[in-house]
Amino acid sequence: MFTIIILIVVLLIAAFVINAFQQHRARQEQEKRNELSKYRNLIDETENVISACASMPVSPRLIQILNDRVLTGLKGMAELGAANSDIKKRISEAEQQKNGTMSLDNSPTNEFVLPDNDKLIIQYIQAVKKLRILLRSELSKGRLNNKTFAEEDKILERLQLKVNVETLVKRGRTAMQSGMLGSARQYFEKAIKALEAQSQPDEYMASRLASLKEWLSSIQDDLKNANAEDRARRKEEERDELDELFAPKKKW
Repeated sequence: MFTIIILIVVLLIAAFVINAFQQHRARQEQEKRNELSKYRNLIDETENVISACASMPVSPRLIQILNDRVLTGLKGMAELGAANSDIKKRISEAEQQKNGTMSLDNSPTNEFVLPDNDKLIIQYIQAVKKLRILLRSELSKGRLNNKTFAEEDKILERLQLKVNVETLVKRGRTAMQSGMLGSARQYFEKAIKALEAQSQPDEYMASRLASLKEWLSSIQDDLKNANAEDRARRKEEERDELDELFAPKKKW
């Protein structure tokens, strides 16, 4: 009887240990899947941003920072045991590209071109904002030094400003051509305010500011002339009404 009791206790302990071990393994597998998913999302997110950069005036150094971020994700997946042939190949290609880069500066390679429609402009602005978020993330993880971060973030900040200003300019010019002077004035005033808020103006800002102020002055002159003409017309109409009111009555 005593032996049976001991056997039952041993079996219960064994079942408990096995169950605990299985739960531990299940947690490890779940954590591994979560980590793999995190790395996949990191890689997909970064590659999408790299694709968006094809039409943006960003520096080769920024592209390399993004490529290094992808490489970090690939290595993370490999360390978790997901080192299949495709991942190994991509790691090798990324490392070769990194080793083959002799020097990278912070000079943008493309000219800025404002997208054609509002939808594309919104996507453009979102891509710039995403780039700044990724840069800050790399800085916080110690994969980017303060100097490089400051230089690249400044380029993106200026690019974001340029998109906003050029969008306002485009809308303002369209409003001018349509005779909507009040709307055009509001667009130009917003653009001027954005440019004047910058503490370190560059050549683009100075040139755009001069053009905007010239257009705004022209609009204000046109509005003054239009108001003067409107007042003269109303005065004439009022005089006509008075003349008619006090005119001698005709005898029938």
